[in-house]
Amino acid sequence: MKVGLVGNPNTGKSSIFNLLTGLRQQVGNFPGITVERKVGSFSADSKDFKLIDFPGTYSIFPRSKDEKVVYDVLSNPEHSEFPDVCIVVVDASNLERNLLLFSQVYDLQVPLIMALNMTDVARKNKKEIQREALQKMFPSAQIIETNARAGLGKDRLIEAILNSKERKDPDYFLGPIPEEGINDALIQEAEASARYEKIQKLIDKVLVRKLESEEITISKWDRILVHPLWGYFIFAAILMVVFQFIFSFATLPMDIIDGAFVKLGSWLQEVLPTGVFTDLLSQGIVPGIGGVLVFIPQIAFLFFFIAILEESGYLARVVFIMDRLMRPLGLNGKSVVPLLSSVACAIPGVMATRTISDWKERMITILVAPLMSCSARIPVYTILISLVIPDHYVFGVLNVQGLVLFGLYALGLVSALLVALILKKLIKSKDKGFLLMELPQYQRPKWGNVGLTVWEKVRVFVWDAGKIILALSVILWALASYGPGNEMEKAVKIVEHQFENNTNLDQEEKENQIASVKLENSYMGILGKTIEPVIAPLGYDWKIGISLISSFAAREVFVGSLATIYAVHADDNEKLLDRLSQEKRSDGSLVYNLASGTSLMVFYVYAMQCMATFAIVKRETKSWRWPLFQMAFMGILAYLGAFITYQILS
Repeated sequence: MKVGLVGNPNTGKSSIFNLLTGLRQQVGNFPGITVERKVGSFSADSKDFKLIDFPGTYSIFPRSKDEKVVYDVLSNPEHSEFPDVCIVVVDASNLERNLLLFSQVYDLQVPLIMALNMTDVARKNKKEIQREALQKMFPSAQIIETNARAGLGKDRLIEAILNSKERKDPDYFLGPIPEEGINDALIQEAEASARYEKIQKLIDKVLVRKLESEEITISKWDRILVHPLWGYFIFAAILMVVFQFIFSFATLPMDIIDGAFVKLGSWLQEVLPTGVFTDLLSQGIVPGIGGVLVFIPQIAFLFFFIAILEESGYLARVVFIMDRLMRPLGLNGKSVVPLLSSVACAIPGVMATRTISDWKERMITILVAPLMSCSARIPVYTILISLVIPDHYVFGVLNVQGLVLFGLYALGLVSALLVALILKKLIKSKDKGFLLMELPQYQRPKWGNVGLTVWEKVRVFVWDAGKIILALSVILWALASYGPGNEMEKAVKIVEHQFENNTNLDQEEKENQIASVKLENSYMGILGKTIEPVIAPLGYDWKIGISLISSFAAREVFVGSLATIYAVHADDNEKLLDRLSQEKRSDGSLVYNLASGTSLMVFYVYAMQCMATFAIVKRETKSWRWPLFQMAFMGILAYLGAFITYQILS
């Protein structure tokens, strides 16, 4: 039995969904369209139920693709997702406004249950609702009271679902929904006005006690938090605390996960017999799984804080104050959290765009989010800055290396905003972006909802994006582990012969040299040498080319690849810096100088060298087109930016 869940935003719809389904939730698409749906399941009276959570909407007439789903499904009994019964969640503290949507769904003749939610808030606002009078307004619907945040009303909801019956005789509040109203704004306005007029005539019979004054008042907290000046400072301070917490506390579990999978890979190599399967398992599959799970701490921490801010009601205030700044750039007030989240990692940043209802604004936010310099770029920036930027001070206090690092982050931010402005002109959409929202009341976070939000985000990343990341990890392993003919074996034998004739070289250095020549003669090495003519104008040689290709696994792999190529232990950055600083071209000039080093930094500001981000963009957009487009335009930006930088500085 299918149960639909409909309602205005901020009415407690998610709380009711969580109350009924618990952990039995999954995220997918409505059939045939790229609109996301949440589906859960629950059982009662030996029967199984499928609960479909429809996008939040204020009216049956859509303003976006997400909202159009509500009308398309509920107006068509032949639709595969048409519910046997529909629950419309109504905010009791804003009854008049919520009754517009409820009355429209009622007139679609769907078997209906009104979940009169937030009655405690209504009483706090001195509003007492007469349920019997409300029932007379909608005789064919079942009306029950719930307080989903407090976990109350679950039994009443299930009982109403079990008692629901098909509506055989037409029963209208106003009249049939005009089909032409879907595309006619004038009909929509007239229809809404007629409904509100009838609702206003009947509302006094339902609300027996009301506030003496109906004037909108601003709370003492909102006088500060949405202040046109202090609101931004407070938000910046909160973000600073959140990201400091993420950087400080996510690092430890990430290092533990990373170290555990490194040890697991080494252990498998020791205990399993030598062969292709062992190499695939220890060097391809295990690191691939580790490359997925290592992001869990950042994702979990970030969405933990986002869920708290949303549950408390503060996130809606952030969206409100930021919309004025973001909208001229083709973004939305809700874009600010994904963009700033991407400073930690683009993956949770892209996932956070789900709160943006407008398709165009969400797509632009997804496309520019990876331009924000993430934490994975830090190892690349650090080693390159240490290599080519002098450790001097300006005015005795400003470290030049620190200024360059700040400049790279600033370049990413400015570029993201400029690209968003360009995409605003290029991406066409019939829907006009706007922000329509209400500011919910401040509330204490419901920890059950917070936990379910974190669980859902982590699960979606691991199961959906993880499959693509793992597949690409195996491909990269194969490219780095195999080469044409027996060239790798010949190179290894040469190294072994050199070590036999030189007893002063230790075993670790021998292993490093073997790893280096194997990589050089692999398909990965051949690719690096093949693209050398293309990357030479940027100041790069074939060894840098190998590292660029390898870093598609993750940007920080760039450093590890260089360590392998130069036969240096991966953890010995000091020795690696010495080797890189002495590397010369055939003409005797240094490979790593100010021009080439800075060119590489600019390249990594722009390049989408992260298959995990590629995978999550594919998952969020439900298409290969957008991640491929994203990789293409970011690759062009990276090449042009690096080329211009190298030509100017050289």
